[in-house]
Amino acid sequence: MHLRSRRRPSAGSRPPFLEVESLLVEQYGELVRLAHLVLPPTLGRHRRVLVAHFLVQRALPGVRALPGHTVPPPREEKRGGDPVERSLLVEVLRGALSYGRGPRLWPARFAYPGALLPGLPLVVGLRLFPRSGGADELALAQRLSGVPAAARAAFLLRSVHGLRDEAVHQLLADAEARDPEAALRTADALAESVGARAAALLTSLEFDACALQASPTDLLRRRRRARLGLAALALVAVTGVTLVATTSGGTTSQAPTPTSVAGAALGPAELVRTPAGVWDNTSRMDFTAWPARGTRVHDEDLLGRALSAWTRPAPRTRIHLSPGTTAIPPTSEPQLLYAGDVDDRAVVLLYDGQRLARYDELLSSEDSAELHIARADEADVTTAAAVALGPGEQGKGTVRYLLAPWVAEAQTRDLLRPDVLARPLAVSKEGVTGPVPTVPAGSGCAGRPVLQLRSSERVAEHHAFLLAGVGDLSPVHLTYTPLPGHGTPPARQPREATGPAALLAWAHQACGLGSLRGTGVRAVNAWDFAEQELPDGGGHAVWTCARADSWRGPGDVTVTLRTSRDAQTAPARTVAEARSTASCSRFGQHVVAATGWQSPRGHWFVLAAGSRAVTGLSVTGAVSATKNGRTLALPAPGKPRVNVRARLTTGESLDAVGAR
Repeated sequence: MHLRSRRRPSAGSRPPFLEVESLLVEQYGELVRLAHLVLPPTLGRHRRVLVAHFLVQRALPGVRALPGHTVPPPREEKRGGDPVERSLLVEVLRGALSYGRGPRLWPARFAYPGALLPGLPLVVGLRLFPRSGGADELALAQRLSGVPAAARAAFLLRSVHGLRDEAVHQLLADAEARDPEAALRTADALAESVGARAAALLTSLEFDACALQASPTDLLRRRRRARLGLAALALVAVTGVTLVATTSGGTTSQAPTPTSVAGAALGPAELVRTPAGVWDNTSRMDFTAWPARGTRVHDEDLLGRALSAWTRPAPRTRIHLSPGTTAIPPTSEPQLLYAGDVDDRAVVLLYDGQRLARYDELLSSEDSAELHIARADEADVTTAAAVALGPGEQGKGTVRYLLAPWVAEAQTRDLLRPDVLARPLAVSKEGVTGPVPTVPAGSGCAGRPVLQLRSSERVAEHHAFLLAGVGDLSPVHLTYTPLPGHGTPPARQPREATGPAALLAWAHQACGLGSLRGTGVRAVNAWDFAEQELPDGGGHAVWTCARADSWRGPGDVTVTLRTSRDAQTAPARTVAEARSTASCSRFGQHVVAATGWQSPRGHWFVLAAGSRAVTGLSVTGAVSATKNGRTLALPAPGKPRVNVRARLTTGESLDAVGAR
């Protein structure tokens, strides 16, 4: 609903303050939405909701007190032109923009005590918060939390209320915003990043502070607070008597330092807890659909230590960041995914819409705390299917995983034994697996264990898929793209690497997974892009481009060559490599590569091959030649070094992978 005025009677038919009150009631939801969006996210969801309602309800006296106020006739065209409605907007904006800001001489590093005093409405025994939105809403909330309050106001006023820039600028100026022009520029950048769906997202339940959910505060903590309150009263009484007895000494105590609102806002009671079964009634199959699981989800002390490690880490807490991941505290209440004991450690798993954070400590000592943070934005049914909870058995190279609620079957298999069936994996009722061997670091390649999971039949993508643990919180999703057909067929899409051809291809690629440890890789696709018959009885060759995509965006590729004479699990020979490239992705669907190869008879050849859209190849260097087709094999004098270029069906030229 846009902010708009109805046709009202003249000022003489009803008292003006009743007209103002009527308009406030009519527009109450939109005004609360505005105040809630502008208020600092550091208040926490519960307090932010209450303060938003308080500011709107407090706006009425300010509007009624406007000098010379009369109720104007209804406007006809320009939004925001009604002085009454405009005054309401200004009052709400002024209150939200200045909330927590003390007088001019108040030190900026301290929270203003007036902002900490409770106002109406008061809620006791319950915590209120808006309903959680989808991935787009969460992403927008993250963006909004990173811009100034005035920019958030400008973004909402333009997107939802439909006000022009001039009207928004004047409203911000009247509300005493510090830099309206900068706010409008920031709102422009936000609008470009969000697109045309800004109004729809901002009017969703994620930003609706009137459509609320309620949950009780911690009942055990209430009892503790009551006891502490009685003890505090007794202490105050004793202190009062002591002060009276020592007044003649002239001693004064130092004034206490104001409490930081941001530091005190986030507590265990404000963690988001998704109800069980949500995954079965949503189209979003990611971490937002995970329920809170584990035997210690109500352990306030453990959850408090985990939150403190993320928001205010102690010097003794060891923090591990995956590449491209920031350590900044969450800007909104994280979602609790798990809290429980895993072998000899207590583990808490949190999610803030963009990142996973795993806190763990030894059961015998809180001083051994560690925090692992990794990106998890845009996770899906496969990349959000499992999270590493920590070492399964100390020193034995294993890990336990917490599986998504939509995983119906869990198995393990060794990529180096493609003809051996997967073995069942034990999973607890909380979704925690038994110990699973990890992919070892280094050059050794004795085995490459992976998870083989199958999603529930209630999921549209009912299928099996492979995940390889390489030391990060999220295991790597392995996929496969088969060889093209004859002619120039349409591009084939990556598929799950569980079929015979996929497992054979991955048996030759598996040893390369060890190099991915700790690199923040999200998925690896093995694309068999070309095949050819080799001279001198060399057998059949297959060219593969393995692309490793990271959570932060860039991808690295490795082009390899394997032959039918190689052992089933022999590592394919590396032909070319490229870093941070679009090659072998949907944005780089054409690829060509060349290498020197020695036949079983000891003769050297130049081999080259291109993907489905290649119509001709040209090599230069130790051998120079041009040939129509996707592959070539030319005799060479000794081990050759050559460059290759391809001609595409479009007439364009294509350089080899890794060419400079």
